[in-house]
Amino acid sequence: MVFSGRMVRGYCVLAMLAMAGGASAAGTPTLVIDVDSGKVLHSERATDPWYPASITKLMTVYVALDMVRSGRARMDQLLTMSENAASEPPSKMGFKPGTQVRLDNALKIIMVKSANDVAMMIGENLGGSQDGFAAMMNEASARIGMRDSHWFNPNGLPDERQQTTARDMAMLGRALLRDFPEHADLFRIPGIKFGRAVMRNHNGLLGRYDGADGMKTGFICSGGFNIVASASRNGRRLITVVMGERKARERDLKAADLFDQGFSALGWTAQTVESLPPSSVTSPPNMRPVVCGGGRPPAEEEGQTVASGNAENPVVSLLAPTAMSFASAGAAPTRRTLGPRAPFEPIPVWIGATPGTAVAEEETTSVRKPRASRMSARPVRVKSLSRTAAASIPPAARAFVQNRPKSIIDEGKVETVKAKPQPVRQAAIKAAMNPKPALGGKKAGPSVAQAKKPGAPAKPPAKAKAAE
Repeated sequence: MVFSGRMVRGYCVLAMLAMAGGASAAGTPTLVIDVDSGKVLHSERATDPWYPASITKLMTVYVALDMVRSGRARMDQLLTMSENAASEPPSKMGFKPGTQVRLDNALKIIMVKSANDVAMMIGENLGGSQDGFAAMMNEASARIGMRDSHWFNPNGLPDERQQTTARDMAMLGRALLRDFPEHADLFRIPGIKFGRAVMRNHNGLLGRYDGADGMKTGFICSGGFNIVASASRNGRRLITVVMGERKARERDLKAADLFDQGFSALGWTAQTVESLPPSSVTSPPNMRPVVCGGGRPPAEEEGQTVASGNAENPVVSLLAPTAMSFASAGAAPTRRTLGPRAPFEPIPVWIGATPGTAVAEEETTSVRKPRASRMSARPVRVKSLSRTAAASIPPAARAFVQNRPKSIIDEGKVETVKAKPQPVRQAAIKAAMNPKPALGGKKAGPSVAQAKKPGAPAKPPAKAKAAE
C-alpha cells in the first residue's frame, strides 16, 4: 500500500495526540443542547476533562453577576488594577497599576477583548485575592451542577489543575442565560471602542452565522481553540460547545455545522445534559504538540471568508467523527464557508467612574496619542524661549524688549522673541543704537555706518554698558 504525504502527516499527528494524553481518533469534545429543555441533541466526549482557556471568563462573569444580584457588588463599582493583575500576559489591555475601571466596563472588556489583566482585576477586587475568587468560582460551579470543573484563576491562563468539560460549560452557558436574562446582551457585543481603538469580539460566529447571539471563545496551546456559542432560530435557542480545535476557523466552522444539525433535529431524546454519564478519562490531553508544535503559537484571530477545515486539512478529517449523533437522521457536515462579518457599531468603554474623567489613551500601553497631540498639550515655557532668542538681539534692542509691557511677555507670544522689531519702533531702536554726540564734541558710541560694517559687530556705548 502506498501512503501519500498527507496521510503520513495525518497518522503522525494522531500518534502525537494519543501520546499527549490518551486522546482517541473519535474526535475532540463537542456538545449541542436545547437551552429551554436541556435536551442533548449531540454529544461526543462531552464529559472528558479539558483545559478551558478563556472560556473560563464565563465562570468569572457568572460569579460577578451573582454578587451584583445579591448586593455584594455594583455594576458601577470601581475596580483597581494591581501590579499582579497588570503583569498578566496577553491578551490584555495593558492598564497601569492603580488604573480604575467600572465593573460593567470590565465585564464588557473580558467578553470581547478577553483581557487577562482585567479578568484578574475583577477576581482580586471581588474575591479579595485570586485564591479567594477561585473559591467563589468553585462554589458557584458546584451549585450550578458542574461536577467536573476545577478553577484556580479567573482568566483561564495555563494551569494544569484548572479543567472542565463540554458538559459543564454547556450547563454554565445555560445557567447564565437562565439566571441573568437582563444581561444577555453582554455575551453578544460585536466589538468595543476604547479611546481611539476598536476591538472586535473573538467569536467568529457573531455577524457571520445566522442566529448567533453570543457566549465566549478561548485558546491556549494545551487546550486548543475552544468555544461556547449560543444561537437562536424560530423560537429555539441552542448552545454548542467545541473544544480542542487546531485553528480558530476550524472551531467556528465546526460550531456552525453543529448548529445546522441541531436546528434540524427534533429533540425527542430522553437524555438531558445533567444526565450525561461521567467519563473514564481522568486528566485532560495536552494539545500543544498538535496545536502549537514547536513553532510560534497561533493567534486568537479570526479569518474572513474561509473554507471547511475538514476538506482542507487531513488532520481534522482523520480526527472528525464519521457520523453525528443527533436525535434525527441528518447528513454529515458538508463543506461550507463563513463570509465577512456584518458591519457593527462598537460599544464604548472607559476607565474611571464616568466617560471623560480620565484620558484612556494615556492609561494603556496599547493605545497612545499621536506625537503631535502629546507635544501640543505641553505648557509653553516662556522663560526659556525668551532667553534663547535674546542671545541674538543687540544689547540696546534687548533692553527695549525687556521694557515692553509684562502682559505681552507672559502670554508667551512669538513676537516677544523676534529679533526684527516692528516698523513703528524702528526709529526708537535706531536712536538707541546711534545716539547724538554728547556736549563736548565727543561721541557716545559708534555710528550707524560703523555698526553695519561687515565683519565688525557693533559695540555698545560706555554709558549703556554701565547701565546694564
